[in-house]
Amino acid sequence: MRVLRRGDVGDDVAEIRSMLASIGLLRPDAGNLFDQEVERAVRGFQQRRGLLIDGVVGSATFHVLRGATFHLGSRPLAYLISSPVHGDDVFALQDRLTELGYDAGRPDGMFSAKTETALRNFQRDYGLVIDGICGPATVRALRQLSPRARGGRPVLMREQEQVRQSGPRLRGKRIVIDPGHGGADAGVEVGGLREADLVWDLARRLEGRMKATGMEALISRGPDTGPAESERAAFANDAGADLFLSLHCDRNSSPHAQGIASFHWGNGLGTTSTVGELLAGYLQREVAARTGLLDCRTHAKTWDILRMTRCPAVRMEIGYLSNPGDRAKLSDPAFRDIVAEGILIAVKRLYLLGEGDQPTGTFTFADVLAHELAKAE
Repeated sequence: MRVLRRGDVGDDVAEIRSMLASIGLLRPDAGNLFDQEVERAVRGFQQRRGLLIDGVVGSATFHVLRGATFHLGSRPLAYLISSPVHGDDVFALQDRLTELGYDAGRPDGMFSAKTETALRNFQRDYGLVIDGICGPATVRALRQLSPRARGGRPVLMREQEQVRQSGPRLRGKRIVIDPGHGGADAGVEVGGLREADLVWDLARRLEGRMKATGMEALISRGPDTGPAESERAAFANDAGADLFLSLHCDRNSSPHAQGIASFHWGNGLGTTSTVGELLAGYLQREVAARTGLLDCRTHAKTWDILRMTRCPAVRMEIGYLSNPGDRAKLSDPAFRDIVAEGILIAVKRLYLLGEGDQPTGTFTFADVLAHELAKAE
């Protein structure tokens, strides 16, 4: 579809207005103008669903908006490899199956093979036709049964338990470092600095520190390649990564915009990656405390790179190249060393789970190495 923004007119705008009206964000009418009221509704929807808040309907916003118009039972649901089914009804199905004790995978609103397996197991246990299709009979059964437990998000609690069971040592942990952009895609370019080059250099500095602790650090791309987000996620999934860290810089039309922000997976419906959120918080506090970058906090997003990785994932926007102060800091290799150390310390604090931890900004690389050596003895 074409990108739609304020001032556009046509049948596709009328469709957007209809979808916004169906979820209560716009008054129902037969208009076909993308006016200020529509832009306001789009921004509200984007904020609610963890999308980029720009008031523009591109493919990502359209995809999520279309999915929001479905409720469980409004259409049959099945696993389609070539054209995956997505929507709020899929999320409701995943959430319901999980409450009933079936592992439907991460509740992300995408009907996956794992969702189909959970659905087939439910159909088998309750004497339904085992076809892996969520039709009227299956929906009735799901609504009639009382769940074994409510709340708690068992799938995401398993993330926390995996971190706890893996222990406080960094040795053996497999981390994928994902420097954004690359190849023909330079990312943000300001004042002779290229985002792709800066985050590649930062990734190499982080890789060296992680390997020194005994971690298995893998970089998702080469210095001259720029794989798609789906390829980066597949790289992490195939590697069986414990964590995924995506590194970026930002820009803004205002030179006053500045600081660091971290993003973890969350669907805007009350479900978030608990470990991703925890790691994002550690990253924010450690890097902001060590660098003086403005803390722009953590945010839940539904971005593909966060959704498609099976392990906890965080994307960091480290400074604005459009801001003179941030740009000057990022151009300094010594500053990038400080950022790399802050990221490593944040990962260490995640695995410590509060045991033998230290106040933000006081843990050093030498402390980490000493801790790893002490644990090995």
